[in-house]
Amino acid sequence: MIPTRPLSRLTIFLALLALTLSSCLSPRVSQSNVDLSVNLSADGETKKVSVPAGSKIQQVLESARLTLASLDKVEPPAYTVVSEGLTIKVTRGREEFETKQSVVAFERQTVHNESLPRGETRLIQPGQNGLQEIVYRHYYEDGKLVNTSVSRSTIMEPTLPEIVMVGVQTPFAPLPIPGKLIYLSGGSAWLMEGSTSNRIPLVTTGDLDGRVLKLSRDGAWLLYTRKSTQPADAEINTLWALNIANPGATAFNLKTSNVIHFADWDPTTISALRVLYSTVEPRATSPGWQANNDLYRMVVGKNGNLGVREKIIDANTGGVYGWWGTAYTWAPVSNLLAYSRPDGTGIVSFKNKALMPLLEITPLQTRSDWALIPGLAWGADGRTLYVVTHAPPPGLVNPEESPNFDLSAISLDSDANVRIVEQSGMFAYPSTSSLRQVWTERSYLVAYLQALAPAQSGTSGYRLVVMDRDGSNRRALFPEPGSPGLPPQTPVWAPAPISDEEGDFVAVIYQGNLWLIDVATGKAHQVTGDGLIQKIDWK
Repeated sequence: MIPTRPLSRLTIFLALLALTLSSCLSPRVSQSNVDLSVNLSADGETKKVSVPAGSKIQQVLESARLTLASLDKVEPPAYTVVSEGLTIKVTRGREEFETKQSVVAFERQTVHNESLPRGETRLIQPGQNGLQEIVYRHYYEDGKLVNTSVSRSTIMEPTLPEIVMVGVQTPFAPLPIPGKLIYLSGGSAWLMEGSTSNRIPLVTTGDLDGRVLKLSRDGAWLLYTRKSTQPADAEINTLWALNIANPGATAFNLKTSNVIHFADWDPTTISALRVLYSTVEPRATSPGWQANNDLYRMVVGKNGNLGVREKIIDANTGGVYGWWGTAYTWAPVSNLLAYSRPDGTGIVSFKNKALMPLLEITPLQTRSDWALIPGLAWGADGRTLYVVTHAPPPGLVNPEESPNFDLSAISLDSDANVRIVEQSGMFAYPSTSSLRQVWTERSYLVAYLQALAPAQSGTSGYRLVVMDRDGSNRRALFPEPGSPGLPPQTPVWAPAPISDEEGDFVAVIYQGNLWLIDVATGKAHQVTGDGLIQKIDWK
């Protein structure tokens, strides 16, 4: 018999501990063996579905062989982990589209005119209703209409506004004027000839947009643009011509569209009519176009027939900020055509069909949807160009954001570039008179706009200033100090002196009215009072 050894206290303690722990542990059961019951409501009925614990709602749907379409909804979301007794709701969604056409009523517009007796009315354009097609989206949930919204709206036929001209009394004394003064008022073109009281309607369609309003040098033909009846992102405007020397003439469409910055008569031909123009491409985004920076010339028959179109400058990027566009201007006594764009100015070479730069200009960074085309004007002798230049900034400011703008003169004879007016403002827009005999010298005057607040010239009002061609003898003329300033515009000189008046006259638009200013005396004559003047030309 083998003798037993007494158990140690440690051995007995460990045995008791093991027994205690084993009694506290629950028997292990795999979760995969436990099913949960959930309620699934869909397509008008509710049923119970059993899925393993830990499943998500998406697995419930798959187990029930239920498929969701793109517009269907499930609550709670499909990624939710299910719990016992959870209710899941499936909502069936669908959409239907309905197309309807509706009539769009035309607007009624009233245009005041000082050439008609007070109270007299004249129908300028009869109104025409438009047609609109609207596509509606109807959204249903479980067969019930939840909401209706407009999915698409299309103008099938644009409206044509009714335009009625109403006569108003003219309180201003008439003034004799030379040549022909054309002005745009309320979307229509009018002619003053002989006297400011003699006003003749030329184009009364009410849809002239003011982009182009140009008389030929002999004053016989008018070139203008009309708003297009097409959507703006398809066609902005169209170019038209009218023989104003023939009272019975009918305006004709030049089959040219999207002209924003330039169109003018070619003064280098006498026997034939020719028009130069530049185009843009319409865009749905602001500013509404992308400039082509091109240049075309076409022959226009006096009977309205259109001849050959010659491309002078190919479409191009137009340099820095060239998306805005390029402007052109003819020399008054030669066949030179100058161009101006945001980063410089120069001459058009018709022989080489290319641009010949004269001066680089630091472009203005506007941080907006517009760009600055520097104001440009020829001297009356055709040998000097006056241009607004972007001056260096103060301190460490980015040169493109400088608030400083000067008026400079470029000599084509010596290539000299001289700053003649400091801090003129970005919208100085120089303009020169015709040649005058002063003692033994033939000279001319320069008019420009001076910013009232040069450091904020983008929003400042302006004052009309006249000076000699070298910048001397500078005189601020209009409006009077303390009065609201002029809006940006190019002053227009009278083609000849006005009888019984002392000096040359300049025409400007002030508070929507036409004013004539005597540059010798500074006396200002208000010509219109309807507040609707938009653009002028005087030949």
